[in-house]
Amino acid sequence: MKVARLYNFTDIRIEDIPIPEVGPKDSLIKTKACGICSGDVMPWYIEKKAPLVLGHEPAGEIVETGKDVTTFKTGDRVFTHHHAPCFTCRFCRRGDYVQCETWKSTKIIHGGISEYILIPQTNLENDTLNLSEGLSYEDGTLIEPTACVVKALKRAQIRRGDTVFIIGLGIMGQLNVLVAKKYGAGKVIGADMVPFRLRKAKGFGADDIIDVSKDKLIETLKDLTSGEMADIVIVGPNSVDAMRQGIEAAGAGGKVLFFTPAKPGERLTIDPNELYLKDINIITSYSCGPTDTADALELIDEGIVRAEKLVTHRFPIQKTAEAFRLTAEARDSLKTVIVFE
Repeated sequence: MKVARLYNFTDIRIEDIPIPEVGPKDSLIKTKACGICSGDVMPWYIEKKAPLVLGHEPAGEIVETGKDVTTFKTGDRVFTHHHAPCFTCRFCRRGDYVQCETWKSTKIIHGGISEYILIPQTNLENDTLNLSEGLSYEDGTLIEPTACVVKALKRAQIRRGDTVFIIGLGIMGQLNVLVAKKYGAGKVIGADMVPFRLRKAKGFGADDIIDVSKDKLIETLKDLTSGEMADIVIVGPNSVDAMRQGIEAAGAGGKVLFFTPAKPGERLTIDPNELYLKDINIITSYSCGPTDTADALELIDEGIVRAEKLVTHRFPIQKTAEAFRLTAEARDSLKTVIVFE
């Protein structure tokens, strides 16, 4: 089978390797589609894992099951998460699945941009979902990124009527627009510098947009909110400068959610009294767990999130490097998907 393996940010190779052998409690899927995550194109983040087979947003058809598998069958159309928790440790009991040691150690074999993927027992039993009738495989690739947004907004405890300010309108920013509106946000404001993405956010229901290539972010937000600023600020870019702006954009009693980590070595300096006296909370949200993927599938079933809205580019596996570069450019694209025959 063919896989797309990254050696460094500018060296992605299509290689032939053996199809994985299926154990008694595992399943094998023939991959139909796999999204490229915005995290995959952060050089410092992805290169530390190299060499690796790219992709962790796959959907496909089960073509073989182990003799002891009873929950899935050949022919099932599924999404599978690249990590899955144990459900029994103290982190899982608190719902903090991403801190579970099992979650951290589990993986799909060899990766999402592979013609076939082995789903080990834990991943199969604890975070693999059947795609509903009528959903495409491309819809299935949106489950994991949507689940990351679901988790983030849960952690931010979004409330009906909140003003939500989203900095960065790539695919994750657009998903935050769609899900925040579904979860009852009273006003959603998005900020970016790419006209294509600003137009998309407006089309997806953002009440206002700020083009930061033309307008000052904080002053414009003040004007749009009559000085009240935002109840929830979602900071998308992996930059401490964006994080500082996010804190400044929060109104009294507001919450600032860091959706992405900062670059290695960056340090965020804050005035704790500013946070204290304004009762501002800083929240982080890393990845997602099985309750979030289940909720994400519901949003996709409802049509809130769909590939027809968000997938802008499709490539065969042979052109993975081109797809990777397009995603890294962060211009006139949202979701890029590798599709398989």
